[in-house]
Amino acid sequence: MNFDFTDDQKMLKETAASFLHEHAPLAHCRAILESDESYSARLWKQIAELGWQATAIPEEYGAAGFGRLELAMLAEEVGRALAPIPFVSSVYLATEALLLAGSDAQKKRWLPKLASGDAIGAFALAERPGQNGYTGVTAALDGGSLSGVKVPVVDGDIADFVVVAAVAGDGPTLALVELPSPGATVTRLESFDPSRSMARIEFSGVPAEPLGAVGQGRALAGRLLDRAAVLLAFEQVGAATRALEITKQYTLERFAFGRPIGSFQAVKHCLADRWCDIEIGRSNCYYGAWALEHDAPELGAAACLSRIGASEALDRMATDMIQLHGGVGFTWEFDCHLFYRRAKLLSTMLGTTASWKHKLVERVSAVEEAA
Repeated sequence: MNFDFTDDQKMLKETAASFLHEHAPLAHCRAILESDESYSARLWKQIAELGWQATAIPEEYGAAGFGRLELAMLAEEVGRALAPIPFVSSVYLATEALLLAGSDAQKKRWLPKLASGDAIGAFALAERPGQNGYTGVTAALDGGSLSGVKVPVVDGDIADFVVVAAVAGDGPTLALVELPSPGATVTRLESFDPSRSMARIEFSGVPAEPLGAVGQGRALAGRLLDRAAVLLAFEQVGAATRALEITKQYTLERFAFGRPIGSFQAVKHCLADRWCDIEIGRSNCYYGAWALEHDAPELGAAACLSRIGASEALDRMATDMIQLHGGVGFTWEFDCHLFYRRAKLLSTMLGTTASWKHKLVERVSAVEEAA
């Protein structure tokens, strides 16, 4: 059995890394963070010309028609660059929601626009900070009209449409709402990571259409989050790897007591521990990518493992990055806080690490009981 990537896949990853190195240095992320812009429209257009948004969209909708494995490889490079673009919301969530449950008409209308980068999508689940799942959702879909409040909605202020978790007469459902729309009030929120925007969206009798079967919203949302969790985990691994590389280089250049601080045992042990965290997370991500690519029964558990391993790896690396840089690590001028901000944001998207651990226990227990 061959566990290596194909030559074409390796070329795709190398090309993506080279492009982002040239067009999306960390200075670009910082520029968006320090501006009033919600995202980098220039970078979004450039990657659309390369077909990144279209990676996993079928060819019948005018897209690339590759697979989730190729998309995962791109996600890792997007994470390495801390790219200030709505890749998670539009590609991992909105696009996957349409592929998973969209009608033919919905797919024909939105997928070509998503593939070309002309439309940005978002997913609205939470109705309060700290909400990790469908429990507590009160937004109501009644006769094609949606009412309720969603907060926070990542990239909700720039979205052309949003997939909303709601309840209807027949039970939980997903609804598709075009933005802007009469009755929809979008308010941009302050974010811990200003290079990624968030919004509060209030729906007051907004026209909406069901996405998928009414009453199946909870199950569809669960499957959607599993898919997105694997792809988001690759972003986290990419960011953690870049943070480790930067920190390692700094410890080799920073001298104390006449020698590089990277030669001190405590520093070496810390970096070695973080390397282990990242490689464990990467291994879990590869398992998740395989399960996602083949829509395997193991996807539920694999998504949990990917999410947990990658989140913990990036959280720990971002924290130690600041510590190992010493006093300058806490300053605005150094890039450490860019990784720390992104780590904290990504660790709460799609649910906290603790909630994914809880899911993993439930899913493994269910398999054991069934056996």
